[in-house]
Amino acid sequence: MTNAFPQASADDAAPPRTIALVGKYHSPEIAESIRLLARYLHERGITVLIEEETAGNVVSHLALGSWASGNFPWLGAHSDLAIVVGGDGTMLNAARQLARYRVPLVGVNQGRLGFMTDIARTEMLSCMDDLLDGRFIPETRMLLDAEVSRQGRSIVCNLALNDVVVDKGAIGRMIEFELFIDGEFIYHLRSDGLIVATSTGSTAYALSANGPILHPGVAAIALVPLCPHALTNRPILVGDRNEIEIRIVYATDSRAHFDGQVTADLKNGDAVRIRRSEYSITLLHPPAYSYFAMLRQKLHWSERPKEH
Repeated sequence: MTNAFPQASADDAAPPRTIALVGKYHSPEIAESIRLLARYLHERGITVLIEEETAGNVVSHLALGSWASGNFPWLGAHSDLAIVVGGDGTMLNAARQLARYRVPLVGVNQGRLGFMTDIARTEMLSCMDDLLDGRFIPETRMLLDAEVSRQGRSIVCNLALNDVVVDKGAIGRMIEFELFIDGEFIYHLRSDGLIVATSTGSTAYALSANGPILHPGVAAIALVPLCPHALTNRPILVGDRNEIEIRIVYATDSRAHFDGQVTADLKNGDAVRIRRSEYSITLLHPPAYSYFAMLRQKLHWSERPKEH
């Protein structure tokens, strides 16, 4: 399967002049990283902007009053790229907020696993020269458009970089839903839910549900059932041009989750429609970045068994 959407080119990694800093919310630990980055970039002649909630969380710890701050739309209009300090959750939120502004993203891992935030905090400043000189490698990642409709009326629309998940909610009963692809009925399923994941999200919730790992260059969407009542319902891949629809047949507390950060309550008869978004994001990786090396490191592939 070929990708009909163009990948980022080297031109997308042109040396930036204005950089936005985005940090993990409600985490004073990121204050020092933000301070180091802001001062380093300023000394290199870069205009530094700080996302307003990040500034609000760290201003009491550091003197950041000299740096301009604003909301995501303002950052999107004025930044050449954004450096996200935190974990994948922080990156997911920044990606959804900045996708429409086509601001490239660089991730500094201050969390735990960090599949998208691939620069270690200890290497943060040493990587900046390569970034500012335009040597980082751009990579395009697709997003999903998701819409919840009720009685023919749209009630919720959201973007997702990782996944859209329809699940049974807090009550223990399974939900029943019908799955359609491009209007064609696929199956009726009783389960705990269904994960609709991008290649980026294939290493997130979908992976823990025994879904496949998709290389970012694969133009596909993974459909991964959650604890299906029938064991013959297995994960499947569909093309990135297909439209997916999940119709709720019966549920008592069903919900739709977008990247695990935004939630919408569902009722019987609701439909969740998912397609590839017109927006994408560009992740900028250090020159030595390798997707497979990242998987080996994060998933501990090739480690020798511990001796007893």
